[in-house]
Amino acid sequence: MTKRTATVERTTRETDIRLTLAVDGQGRYTVETGIPFLNHMLELFSKHALMDLTIKAKGDLAVDYHHTVEDLGLVLGEALDRALTDRKGIVRYGTAYVPMDDALSRAVVDLGGRPYLVYDVANRTRKIRDFNLILVHEFFQAFVVKARLNLHIAQFYGDEPHHAYEAIFKAVARALRTAVAHDPRERGVPSSKGTL
Repeated sequence: MTKRTATVERTTRETDIRLTLAVDGQGRYTVETGIPFLNHMLELFSKHALMDLTIKAKGDLAVDYHHTVEDLGLVLGEALDRALTDRKGIVRYGTAYVPMDDALSRAVVDLGGRPYLVYDVANRTRKIRDFNLILVHEFFQAFVVKARLNLHIAQFYGDEPHHAYEAIFKAVARALRTAVAHDPRERGVPSSKGTL
C-alpha cells in the first residue's frame, strides 16, 4: 500500500508554515503554532483521526491570530488533498458524534471533491483566554476549500466553551478517520462520475 503523506509549505508576509501529514498514522503529533489553544485542538485532531501531524508555524500574532489560523486551515487542507491523491478505494463518507462532558457535537464529511462548509454552533462564548472562537469557523472554511471536501459541523449544546469546541475538533477527526479509510470492496473511485 502506498503511503498517503504530504508536506506543504506556505510562506507569505504574514505567515511561515511547514506541515507534514501522514493519513495512515498512529496519531502522533508535534504542533507549534504560537497559539496554545489551537495547538491543543490540532493535537486532538491528530490523535483522534489517527493521522500523524507535524506543524511548525510562525505568524504575525502581534497583529492578530486570524492570518495564522486561516493559513493553517489552508495548509492542512492542501496536505490532506495531496495525501489522498486520486481518492481511489476510500470510504469517502464519515460521520461522528462526540460528547465532551456537557457538550455534544456532530461532524459529517464527504470527500467528494466539492468544498462546502455548514457550521452551526450552540455555544456563543466569544473567547477562550485571548483566542477569538470565531476563528474556528475561519479555520474550517479554509480547510474545506483546500481539502476539497464537504463538512457539516453541528455543535448541539455545551455550556463550557473548551468542552464545546474540543468536541467539534474530535468529531471532525473521527469523521475523517472513517472517510479516508480504505474500503476493501471499492476498486476505484467511489463516485458514479468516475472522479472525485
